[in-house]
Amino acid sequence: MILEALGSAVLGLVLAWAAVHRLSHRLPAPTLVFATGLAGALFGDFVTHSALGPGSALLSLLGAAIISAASLSLLLRPAGRLRRRSAPA
Repeated sequence: MILEALGSAVLGLVLAWAAVHRLSHRLPAPTLVFATGLAGALFGDFVTHSALGPGSALLSLLGAAIISAASLSLLLRPAGRLRRRSAPA
């Protein structure tokens, strides 16, 4: 259980590092991104482990990766400036 949690924490940090490295112009402060990746991975591992029970470490890591990526995607800002158009009268 401890190794599974450590593995998911490392996985979350790796996903956060990849997001910061690749999309730094569209993300907030890197500390927030790393914290979100870590928390998302630990939460995903907890939920998957609770649903499937012990003995499914690889599936728990997969759940951790999915939840971490989903929580990191919520931090993304739009790529360009948003244009506001007035509605035609």
